[in-house]
Amino acid sequence: MSKKIFSEKEINELSKNKYVKRVSQKGITYTNEFKLHFIAEYEMGKTPRQIFQDAGFDIQVIGIKRIECASDRWRKAYKEKGVLGLDDNRALNSGRTLNRDLTLEEILAKKDAEIEYLKAELELVKKLEISERQVRNHRLKPIKVFGLIKNIISKFNLIGMVKYLCQIADVSTSGYYKFLKSTELRKHRESNDLKAKEIILKAFNHRGYKKGSRSIKMTLENEFGIKMNRKKIQRIMRKYNILCPIRKANPYKRMAK
Repeated sequence: MSKKIFSEKEINELSKNKYVKRVSQKGITYTNEFKLHFIAEYEMGKTPRQIFQDAGFDIQVIGIKRIECASDRWRKAYKEKGVLGLDDNRALNSGRTLNRDLTLEEILAKKDAEIEYLKAELELVKKLEISERQVRNHRLKPIKVFGLIKNIISKFNLIGMVKYLCQIADVSTSGYYKFLKSTELRKHRESNDLKAKEIILKAFNHRGYKKGSRSIKMTLENEFGIKMNRKKIQRIMRKYNILCPIRKANPYKRMAK
């Protein structure tokens, strides 16, 4: 472990990073989310230095020796115990204290629920396209997290684990219940988006060449008599991966100039 001592200024800067639980003069405690993210990115070929840098850490402040030590420790723990090896055992002691000690069955139930969530999250991170990982800035969107929690609770019949899983995933319990209540609304929005997608594709492929959002907006108004907000067109194009090829510059024009 690096013997570097962090200054007050460095501690304040490190504390702002979402992947840091706590930081003292001598060490940093990282979130389980970052450890999972690290393993997923490492298995896809990234170096430890690059992973830390992409996650918003200043390499000069942390020190390459500290990064290498953390990398070796997490990879060894994951190899020996899987996602359980990456878990911060102090998680059970966080939050409001209970009036009684947890029984062995309750502790095991919580750990089982946590393991299943971490496994599901790791698999989802691995499946995400590189472009999507860049857009989400190395953090799953809350709606995807809520979906993971719902699927795990349903699959393993986990009773009374909603609050605990939300704490692990760093999302609000109220947000999860709001997610459950808005299922029909999301289906309605998805249906509307699919209809908008079909309309946009007509303009996108009109006259045999692909267009950007500005051209699609004008084509819809002039050719089909449909008015649609350009921001909505851009959102639908991003959502369904409708890409307009960028025309390459003509080298002969540049030579002529």
